Amino acid sequence: MAVKIGFVLITHNSPRQAIRLVSRLNSMFGHPSIAWHHDFTFCDLPLDSITTNVSLVRPHLRTSWAKFSVIEATVRAVEVLFRSHSPPDWFVLLSGADYPIKSAAKIVDDLSNSRFDAHIHFERISYKNYQRDWQRLCYDRYFAVKLRVPLISRKLRPTTRTISLRHPFFAARVAPFSTDFSCFAGGQWFCANASAAEFVLEFHRTKPALANYYRRQDVHTIFPEESYFQTILCNSHLQMSQNDWRYTDWSENDGWTQHPKTLVMEDFSKLCESTAHFARKFNADLDSGILDALDERILN
Repeated sequence: MAVKIGFVLITHNSPRQAIRLVSRLNSMFGHPSIAWHHDFTFCDLPLDSITTNVSLVRPHLRTSWAKFSVIEATVRAVEVLFRSHSPPDWFVLLSGADYPIKSAAKIVDDLSNSRFDAHIHFERISYKNYQRDWQRLCYDRYFAVKLRVPLISRKLRPTTRTISLRHPFFAARVAPFSTDFSCFAGGQWFCANASAAEFVLEFHRTKPALANYYRRQDVHTIFPEESYFQTILCNSHLQMSQNDWRYTDWSENDGWTQHPKTLVMEDFSKLCESTAHFARKFNADLDSGILDALDERILN
């Protein structure tokens, strides 16, 4: 039996491109349920262009890059979606820079036949058990105790320097992780079924230790959106898949860059060959031709 798919959309800029994404989802999936958190602090939306199947999260939160506010906005949107009168079987988390690269029939078929509860990129993060440099970076983000040390600059001006205490002796005293509750990290964008959505919402509501820990780290850039949901889901009874059905090109970075390549027409053949459902990131102002080409492919 084919599943019903809903969408959670998190945006803060590029309203025309976000509206185009919503329009494409509407045409592909027959006006599916969409819960949209838009940070109106940054820019407005053309509200007269928003269709009735879209529920805006009100009031909106002021979100900041790599801060816990992005998690809060996502949780609120998931709650809006699954507290609606007709909740979906699955939801897909998207940003305004995402776009579908497969037909609706293919996406529905893959999720209908999935034996997993969530498709999300995840990697276990533990001390000195690093399979690549990114895991070492994640340990510093989510475990290391960060202290601000007062200093006197060469110009005799007071300043501070942040030092990190990485040994588990220090981390165990502040971090909420243990042998029974591991830390995981991975890609921000994922899809999950209703069981996973309800588990996340219940965990967020009844077990605040993880959320409170990441909120306290907001003075640092730790990217909680790359760990919070991964940690909750991977410590559950749910069945997890590493295949997040996303195409992202990190080829232009050195392993530490924080943004993927912006996809343009020269990437079209790779997108066609990919098994992913959605790709990111796109910039319609830079190259709208790639979105036009994708429309022609996935709608025909």
